[in-house]
Amino acid sequence: MPQPEQWQLHGNVAELYERYVVPYILGPWAPGLVALAALQPGERVLDVACGTGVVARLVAAQVGATGHVTGLDLNAGMLAVARTLPSPPGTSITWVEGSAIAMDLPDASWNVILCQQGFQFFPDQPAALREMHRVLVPGGRVLLSVWQSAGPYDIAVSEALKRHVGAETATRYLAARVVPAAEELERLFVEAEFRAVEIHACSMTPRLPQVEVFVLCHLAATPVAGVVAALSDGERAALARHVSLALQPEFDS
Repeated sequence: MPQPEQWQLHGNVAELYERYVVPYILGPWAPGLVALAALQPGERVLDVACGTGVVARLVAAQVGATGHVTGLDLNAGMLAVARTLPSPPGTSITWVEGSAIAMDLPDASWNVILCQQGFQFFPDQPAALREMHRVLVPGGRVLLSVWQSAGPYDIAVSEALKRHVGAETATRYLAARVVPAAEELERLFVEAEFRAVEIHACSMTPRLPQVEVFVLCHLAATPVAGVVAALSDGERAALARHVSLALQPEFDS
């Protein structure tokens, strides 16, 4: 089985991630994940694979000035952008560069651990869960958000990449949607000694701006950015048209 690809971004790609991926793809899901956590003022929360911090900032507003939030991410570029964005007034967020499978963090230190769309990129998922269990206080709670499958947009993008770039790039793009099935997720949590494991399925209809423009901006904020940038202007335009035409049945006004 191929190892999951860790989400590494270079140059100004993390800034583009904050501009395009967060508002349209990941950001809309963050409030639901935070709501499920039922956070209380004063709690200490760890956001694993925090990216540019969309979840961490929502959490900070919930736990308030008496709580504390730590955002952990392997990618220095993501954290650099996170540090430039304002935290809610009176709150505290600490940004830490590090791996989810070997956290340089103390035992039993966080009441709640959250992870939005990072789990599928961990090269050793059981090790990541064991680390979460280690740094969680007894009786604490962990909430992960992962995709169930690829939706129409991602299928259209992957097919366009396969046609206009190559199968390897298409597979690399879809790595974010390669997630263990529900039964496997539950088994991994139980083996990491978590109790009361629950899995909730939910759905959302994404709302994107003009697809033919958005798709190239989005791809510039992903690990396949370099490959797409190496295409000619005509090839990139053809790729964008491919996605737009494939999604015509999904368009509204």
